Amino acid sequence: MARGDRRPTLETVAVRAGVSRATVSRVINDQPVAGPSRRAVERAIADIGYVPNQAARSLVTQRTGLIALVLPEPSTRVFSDDQFFPRLIQGVSQELETADEQLVLMLAGSTASRDRIQRSAVAGRVDGVMLASLHGADPLAAALAKSGIPVVGNERVLGSVEVPSVGVDNRGGARAAVEHLVSRGRRRIATIAGPLDMIAGIDRLDGYFDAITGTQEPVVVQGDFTRESGETAMERLLDEHPGVDAVFAASDLMAEGAMQVLRHAGFRVPEDVAVAGFDDITRAACTDPPLTTVRQPIGSLGRHLAAQLLNLISGNAVEPARTLPTDLILRDST
Repeated sequence: MARGDRRPTLETVAVRAGVSRATVSRVINDQPVAGPSRRAVERAIADIGYVPNQAARSLVTQRTGLIALVLPEPSTRVFSDDQFFPRLIQGVSQELETADEQLVLMLAGSTASRDRIQRSAVAGRVDGVMLASLHGADPLAAALAKSGIPVVGNERVLGSVEVPSVGVDNRGGARAAVEHLVSRGRRRIATIAGPLDMIAGIDRLDGYFDAITGTQEPVVVQGDFTRESGETAMERLLDEHPGVDAVFAASDLMAEGAMQVLRHAGFRVPEDVAVAGFDDITRAACTDPPLTTVRQPIGSLGRHLAAQLLNLISGNAVEPARTLPTDLILRDST
């Protein structure tokens, strides 16, 4: 279109296709139209380069084409070396791109940001919301669900609100990792647990208890999934439980931090202390030694999360809770 030319309109397309303006509108909004008329409109749109007015289209369809992924974490956590977030976002983006929907990333690291996101969703600025990395009985999930906003959670949502969810087998994966350590003859297995206000932290700790019960006394220290918390927790273990000969860390970053402390303290991994993690981030295969870990399908998790929400928005039946499998990946750290 040359400079100064008017932007093509519905009327322009209708004249070119030899149909009514209403027929063009129905084609653009994916409503039933007879085959010959639909093909004529589609050819006309391609010939003249017509681009639908999204605002006008939204008035007809009651859809914005925008899908929100809300992460109740500070930006310093989301944009850190924790590969969970970029891989989740990538999976969500792939699914939405296939469905011709646009992702909107929203960080809800404070009460003010939560309130702002709630107002935006209730005002209809997005078609639905995915919630990931939830802590505790997050009030945002309940508020959105009560407002009638289509919402899906990554992992089960704590509290009384019922929200469809997509998660992974955290408990089974953790149990498999600790059972592996037991099978290697480790007699004093500790765990560096994740945050206990998150389903992932709770379930991975339960998996540790499942495997350890009846074999030896549990040893639990607290972390928050970060490398720094793994370092602090390992220092505490060496100080308070010097007989520990294996550690299951509830995230790979914590496991990496634990191995660093062990090396600095003169311990060999796995000869003196075996270490296993959870996530199978890319760097897990590159640690020294390479880390035994539980692989969770983060990219697939993102795709399933988006697909679940799109089904909910479209009024299709959805599973109340979908759980994706995990796999134990054996490497040299155990």
